[in-house]
This record gives sequence, structure tokens and C-alpha cells, in this order.
Amino acid sequence: MTKENTTSLEKKSLSGRSALSLLEFSSEEIFHLLDEAVKLKENPYSQALKGKTLAMIFEKSSTRTRISFEVGMLQLGGHAIDLNAKELQLGRGETIADTAKVLSAYVDAVMIRTTKHERVKELAEHATIPVINGLCDVFHPCQALADLLTILELKGTFENIKVAYVGDGNNVAHSLMIGSAKVGLNVSIASPLGFEPNQNLVEQAKKIGKETGAEIVVMNDPLEAVKDADIVYTDVWTSMGQEDEEEKRKEIFHPYQVNQRLMEKAKPTAHFLHCLPAHRGEEVTADVMDGEQSAVFQQAENRLHAQKALLKEILK
Repeated sequence: MTKENTTSLEKKSLSGRSALSLLEFSSEEIFHLLDEAVKLKENPYSQALKGKTLAMIFEKSSTRTRISFEVGMLQLGGHAIDLNAKELQLGRGETIADTAKVLSAYVDAVMIRTTKHERVKELAEHATIPVINGLCDVFHPCQALADLLTILELKGTFENIKVAYVGDGNNVAHSLMIGSAKVGLNVSIASPLGFEPNQNLVEQAKKIGKETGAEIVVMNDPLEAVKDADIVYTDVWTSMGQEDEEEKRKEIFHPYQVNQRLMEKAKPTAHFLHCLPAHRGEEVTADVMDGEQSAVFQQAENRLHAQKALLKEILK
């Protein structure tokens, strides 16, 4: 199903590893996680993490991240603790370093969904247990793992497959780009001028792509990006924390709306993906979001399976 050389990874354990971004994982490790996710999707219940506890810190609101991590731990025989940052001493000025040391004494891993990547890195620096990035301003690695799993299910391979991402060059775009480069998946990203992905990360993805055969292209023309694409992907135009820019962004991003006209530029067999939540009538029209080409809810379900694979491997 995936690359044959993934079997060699079994000799190298992922136990104890943090997951701050997909840059820290090799191509073989990502393929291994995807293989594990497929197995866990087929057989969801086990006692693989019996006695293990995951602390979940939320500094940003969540639906899919919170539920999928909590359910994932339960299905693997473990336990998850939902921690609202405002209810922790973090909300009263306790340092991340102190919080990391305390949690390291109590639980087996920490997942954090926060505003700045620096906070994720600081937590991992001072923790003696694995730290998982549930989302920050730069990366969304768990979403990218679910995206790759979904694409693999839809297309059966990553070879000669093109993903077109249309919209804000944000954390989702960064992780999709890096994850795709790692597995040899071609990506074309179209963003408005001034809203392109981080150039340093683009260069890193292109460098990785040279080794895996992935072509990474960034442009401003959405029609050109979507041409002959197998997957068309978008995200909201205004992320949490950008509400004051909402009206300005609607005007700038309007030409990047994924609608039937744009989908017609992709292959007839193309599928539509969205990391959710979606705003019908803004970044995507309702007929695309709810149409036959949409696989967004399969993609949302795969957050559970991909994250279970990650949890199992780093906590086993």
C-alpha cells in the first residue's frame, strides 16, 4: 500500500518523540504512521495505551482536535484530560516551563493547541514527556497526517498525484506542503500576493521534494494552480485571532473561492478537501462543500485515526 522501505522503521522506535511539526519526521516515519492509521481504522479498539494519560491544553477553541484526541485515547485504553488554559495557572501567569515540569510528573504526554509556535517549542524544551502540536500559528501537523491518510484512501497512491491548495498560506498550508514533500506528493499552492506561505518553509519543502520526487510550486493564480489537480484543498480566509481583518480578507480572497468554475479546472475525478470548520459562501460554495466530489467528512474522521497512530507510536 505504501513504500516497501517502511518495514525498516520497525527497528527504530518513535517512543518518547515529540511532534512539533512534520519536519522532525522522516519520510519513512510518516509512511509508518499512515500504515498504523490504516490498521487502527480497521481495528479501532485495543489496550495499547492502557494506563497512559494525555493532558490536552487548549489556548484556542476546538471541536475536532479535542474530541478526536480524547476519543482516540479512550479507544486505545488510555485517558485524556481536557485542560482549558484559562482554568490553569498558565492563565494567572505561571510560566510554560513550570507547567511543563509539573505535567511531566503527572501524565505521559501533552497535546497543546495554542497561538504561537514558540509556546509549543518552549513546552517541549522543558517537558520530559512527548509534546504534540495540536495547532499553532505556523504548523498543524496532525491535520496534515489526516490529509495524507485521506488522499491515500481516495487515490490509492501518492505517485503522480497533484494537490492544489487555494487560499491563505497559513499553518494548514505549511504542514500540508511539508507532509506532501516528505511522501512524494506534488503540491501547487495559490495565495493572494502578501498571503503566500512562509518562504523559508517553502524552500525547505522544495529541498525535501528533490529527494522524494515531489514538486512544490507556489503562485498567485488559483486557476493555474488547480489545473489538472487530483485534490483541491482550501481553508477559511480568516483564522482565529484575525477577526479584525475579516472584511478586508473577504475582499482580497474572493477570487480564491473554491466553486464549480474552479473545480472544473481540476481533473473530473478530483476530490475536494477542507480542514474545517467551513464557511459556505466564502472560501467554498455549498454545492462544492456538499457535492459528490467532497471528502471533507472522511477527512475529518481521519483526524481520529491519524492521531491514534501518532499517540500509539510515541507512547508505546
